[in-house]
Amino acid sequence: MEQLATCDAAACVEGLGPLGRMIDTLVVAQIRSEAETSPLRPRLYHARERDGRHEIDLVAELAGGGVIALEITATAAPDSGDSRHLAWLRDRIGERFIAGAVLHTGPRPYGIGERIVALPICTLWS
Repeated sequence: MEQLATCDAAACVEGLGPLGRMIDTLVVAQIRSEAETSPLRPRLYHARERDGRHEIDLVAELAGGGVIALEITATAAPDSGDSRHLAWLRDRIGERFIAGAVLHTGPRPYGIGERIVALPICTLWS
């Protein structure tokens, strides 16, 4: 049987291999399907600066112009480094930035910075 995705244990744990890409795909697909049925009907984007210095996995722009941004990671304990692009967007767009979240594989939610939280991916289904 052909293997669809392979990575060594260290790469899978850190989300550097196919596991990280598969988690990104799963989360984005779930959020896109939820957004379709939401009365808020957010517009969803992937954001990346031209030079690639800043990239955000999913940006939801709400009808009133507010923005919610998400980073997705296969790590179980994200820190401020994992939210640096969210902080950059928050600082760049100011009050339009409603909230940012780093969705992770760990078991608990916690704050990372101003208007930025770390949330377990499983919160999508709770």
